[in-house]
Amino acid sequence: MSAPKQRFTVLGAGLGGALMAVYLGRAGYEVLVIERRPDARKGPGDRGRSINLAISTRGIHALGQVGLADQVLAMAVPMRGRMVHALDGHLAFHPYSPDGGQCLNSVSRQGLNNVLLDAAEALPNVRLHFGMKCEGVDLDAGTATVEGAATGASRTTPPGILIGADGAFSAVRREMQRLDRFDYSQTWEAYGYKELTMPAAGGGRHALPANALHIWPRGGYMLIALPNAEGSFTCTLFWPLEGPSSFASVKTAGDVARFFESSFPDAVSLMPGLAEDYFANPTGSLVTVRCRPWRYRDRVVLLGDACHAVVPFYGQGANAAFEDCVVLDECLRAHAPDVAAAFEAYEVRRKEDVDALANLALANFVEMRDTVASTRFHLMKRLEHALHRAFPTWFVPLYSMVTFSRTPYAEAVRRAERQWKVVRWAAGAGALLLLLFMLSIVV
Repeated sequence: MSAPKQRFTVLGAGLGGALMAVYLGRAGYEVLVIERRPDARKGPGDRGRSINLAISTRGIHALGQVGLADQVLAMAVPMRGRMVHALDGHLAFHPYSPDGGQCLNSVSRQGLNNVLLDAAEALPNVRLHFGMKCEGVDLDAGTATVEGAATGASRTTPPGILIGADGAFSAVRREMQRLDRFDYSQTWEAYGYKELTMPAAGGGRHALPANALHIWPRGGYMLIALPNAEGSFTCTLFWPLEGPSSFASVKTAGDVARFFESSFPDAVSLMPGLAEDYFANPTGSLVTVRCRPWRYRDRVVLLGDACHAVVPFYGQGANAAFEDCVVLDECLRAHAPDVAAAFEAYEVRRKEDVDALANLALANFVEMRDTVASTRFHLMKRLEHALHRAFPTWFVPLYSMVTFSRTPYAEAVRRAERQWKVVRWAAGAGALLLLLFMLSIVV
């Protein structure tokens, strides 16, 4: 069987772009990958912009399709539930599943990206180029004009098919936005985030229980911590950008110390470099991106954050980008050699689902920062687990469908709504029957 004739240029060597290059390379295509940043495998990456990833079923499946799942899981730390830290230091563990068997996998973003880049580079028909900034895109030719950061020299990539995997501020999408009837929206949150570090304790031990996603919910803001294999935790503070208690209100190391000592007293003692991290690491922003169409004829298609950036609170951003790769690969195979039909089928299959994910992620932020410590939240989770144990095939919690299955996101939302509608009906019917029974006794 001869190799496919199409040539692909993948703009962006982040998680989605690197994995897509592996899929395309293994399918026999000639693939050129262009990345604006330097090769992080040869030096430090972007400091302070690496919220640890929670790789779950969708991501593991995508990695497994190209033989990388075992390698990634070997460097991951399983998280079997949320560990909620109350202000008084009390800890409450909430497992993700009734039997504690389901887990998220905490993985370093850069570590995972390095695995994907190594896998892509190992393929003879995939070439990687770093330090190349995109200066323009020709949609009809499927080319990008790029400029070398070191030399300043410009060149145009070979004509072919262009995949825009270049993030929420995609240069490829920006050019597509010039097209007639292109829909685009971006929604910024009033919150930002800052990466912090909790180093390993003596002997490389974790300073907190390792197999949990730690949350300090404080009603309106929160701190989270995800474990790393070498014993440290990558922590992220989510806090309003403006206001009397916000990133804008902190000016000195004393301000940092006072805020953390009052809000996260059991964490601050485990973060000796807190002030240094706080001022050295940038404050990131949170944006949701929606657009349509994701494609232009048989020349250009978008992938990952370039077409559906979401806030990180459902832990599905990377998983969704990896699922994009699976679906795009399936569509290219199913519709070959009709690339335009493949791109259309890919968008039809994914658009509704990632829009549903965007809504879920926004809602989960409220849950994590405001309600996860409430008694009502605990009771609802116990009820969900009890229903799932009693009716394992009929009632599956929404979180489980999203995180621990490959049920399409939109279908998971619809199914959850149907389940709870039945539960509410049954509860109402039961209450009515009880009332009638009590009345019959009285009569």
